[in-house]
Amino acid sequence: QVQLVESGGGLVQAGGSLRLSCAASGRTFSRSAMGWFRQASGKEREFVAGIGHTIIYADSVKGRFTISRDNAKNTVYLQMNSLKPDDTAVYFCAARTSLLVVTTVRYDYWGQGTQVTVSS
Repeated sequence: QVQLVESGGGLVQAGGSLRLSCAASGRTFSRSAMGWFRQASGKEREFVAGIGHTIIYADSVKGRFTISRDNAKNTVYLQMNSLKPDDTAVYFCAARTSLLVVTTVRYDYWGQGTQVTVSS
């Protein structure tokens, strides 16, 4: 069983930055693809970024967000720069039992989410 705990969300003005962290339990972190998803109010959960056999970003965040991981700390990060009001959502961390990154919600484990609010 893998547990994921997100942190780092909050309220920020447009143009600002936040860094999200996701701490994972378990011994297989280094062999797991990790993803960040977000869900805005009234909308479906959408892929933001993933890291594993490769790194993939959603078009809407390319050039602004950076995903990274520290396998020694069992932690994955999402650095978010140039934030826009449209980035407002609950952000979720997710893990797969393989290194293959996918952009769908087909991840095996999910965190509880952290709220990111970007004011205009």
